[in-house]
Amino acid sequence: MQTLLFLILFPILVACLLLFVKRTTSRYAVVVLSALAIGGASIYLLMRYAFEGAVYFAAPSETASLAMVAIEMALALFIIYMGAKFRNYLAIGLAVVQAALVVYLEMTFSENLHAINNLFIDQFSIIMALIIGIIGSLIAVYAVRYMETYHHLHPEVRDRQGTFFFVVFAFIAAMFGLVFSNNLLWIFFFWEVTTITSFLLIGYAETEEATKNAFLALVMNLLGGVAFIAAIIYLVAAGPASGGIDLAAVLASGDAAIILIPAVLIGFAGITKAALMPFSSWLLGAMVAPTPVSALLHSSTMVKAGVYILVRFAPVFAGTLAGVSVGLVGAVTFVVASAIAISQSNAKLVLAYSTIANLGLIAACAGVGTHMLVWAAILLIIFHAVAKSLLFLGTGAVENRIESRDIEDMEGLIVRMPKMAVMMFIGIAGMFLAPFGMLISKWAAIEAFVQVPFGIVFVAILAYGSAVTVFFWAKWMGKLITVIRGVEQIEKGFFEEPWIPLYIITGLVIAAAFLFPVISSMLIEPYVLVIYGVTAGLAQTNVAIMLLMMALLLFLPLSFALFRKSAKRLPAYMGGRPATADLHFEGSLGMTREAQTRNYYLTTCFGEARLFRPGAAVCIILILASWAFAGVAL
Repeated sequence: MQTLLFLILFPILVACLLLFVKRTTSRYAVVVLSALAIGGASIYLLMRYAFEGAVYFAAPSETASLAMVAIEMALALFIIYMGAKFRNYLAIGLAVVQAALVVYLEMTFSENLHAINNLFIDQFSIIMALIIGIIGSLIAVYAVRYMETYHHLHPEVRDRQGTFFFVVFAFIAAMFGLVFSNNLLWIFFFWEVTTITSFLLIGYAETEEATKNAFLALVMNLLGGVAFIAAIIYLVAAGPASGGIDLAAVLASGDAAIILIPAVLIGFAGITKAALMPFSSWLLGAMVAPTPVSALLHSSTMVKAGVYILVRFAPVFAGTLAGVSVGLVGAVTFVVASAIAISQSNAKLVLAYSTIANLGLIAACAGVGTHMLVWAAILLIIFHAVAKSLLFLGTGAVENRIESRDIEDMEGLIVRMPKMAVMMFIGIAGMFLAPFGMLISKWAAIEAFVQVPFGIVFVAILAYGSAVTVFFWAKWMGKLITVIRGVEQIEKGFFEEPWIPLYIITGLVIAAAFLFPVISSMLIEPYVLVIYGVTAGLAQTNVAIMLLMMALLLFLPLSFALFRKSAKRLPAYMGGRPATADLHFEGSLGMTREAQTRNYYLTTCFGEARLFRPGAAVCIILILASWAFAGVAL
């Protein structure tokens, strides 16, 4: 239990310390040492509890619970103050409703608000802790030098780096608390802390756009928070049969009809937190924040809180029409967000839409909730976290150097920033190429969906969405590795410190591809076995195929290394026209033109204006259907 408390409380102490550290070198030292401590403690959890199943701890609750209620009221007052300051009355209204529900719960059911064990750890929470503790900490280390450069390039933004890193580490602490809590009231508390911290980080620049987008994220996540506290009230009011506020007891409850309504309400909170349609706009708006915020909140941790809670409740959703409806929300989000990503040339928006799409796929697996789909969902969480964090950080580094986040402007990055281009290439490969993990997980999901009712619908959606995914990732990858001549290498002079987190995360992407059978057998399969009584995994023949694909993938770079000296360098072929080394050629009427390449974005077919509203409308109908089906089951 001491390690769990350390991971929850230590980042808070670091956050308070960083409020008073002004010099960049001192801040960097504090963040690096803290990252080593947090990452080391996360790895210790893996070594200590990986083979023990679920372990519960009766952590003292009276003082902690009172402190949490007091902080919740303080946060509600803060939201009301900020809402009044910026005239966002919807945020005020939702904060008041949420606070009123908390007070009602505490005053009406105070004798029932106790869990025997407030903290726990199992294989799934170990996976989440590793994501938070390693990737989250690496992002914090990267952010120190990045924020220095950010303020150099944006002198109009008020320098509040002390507050920035305070919020970052408070967020990390909240995420640890969320995944280690067995008390639903504690989970709700940490859930709301992540909402407030994301609001503060998105609005860091204090521009009109940043403030507007921060409030959009706040309002949508407060909607989920209201549903979450309503679910807890329902569980407590239902009596001992529901399991009350003890998460393990709720999930083990034999009265599935009673549990399904709060599960759907908590699932709705997960949908808002994971930015699935129709709530995806808050994540897109969050792209105005500094890049480490995008990496921390929207690739590695915060949005993972949404799918984490959905996967936890997957056994409750399994075999129900309400669960199928939740799963279809994820499936529709997957295919629509993937299609919209085709029309985007802004790299951060491509990453945002692809994040929404992959979170939708995870939600689809959790909603249907079979043991094979839960196995696939957890694999998706792991591989998405490592690959997407690398891509967000790489995009931020490139933007600082070329002062653009447009994919077209990244053409020839393999010549201009070769190390960064290789790392981003690996990150993109991790999202759609064999044998990297996302493809493995989609393969497993298709196999699992075939065996469930309405599975053909999910398989069709997954097939179309995956085909679209190949299109937009291949476009970006092609731009990165296009070899152009006569350009200057601009990698030299880049801050040296941020390379270390990038190297480590790149290594994690590659390691995950090689070690996924070990990850599965050590962590995911035992968790699934405990929950469902049966487990899942890829057959040995499939593993052999994946290893063969890895060997083929390595063949091309190895051939470049082996035949580099004997290779012939030929001029670009311009359809028979005379061309110079810098790709100028004689066109019609003797005019000299420059050869240019540009991707297709097909805005009229796949644009946001064309697809978002229909997709959002379908998802709203499906969410309402899930509520209706849960009510009918009761």
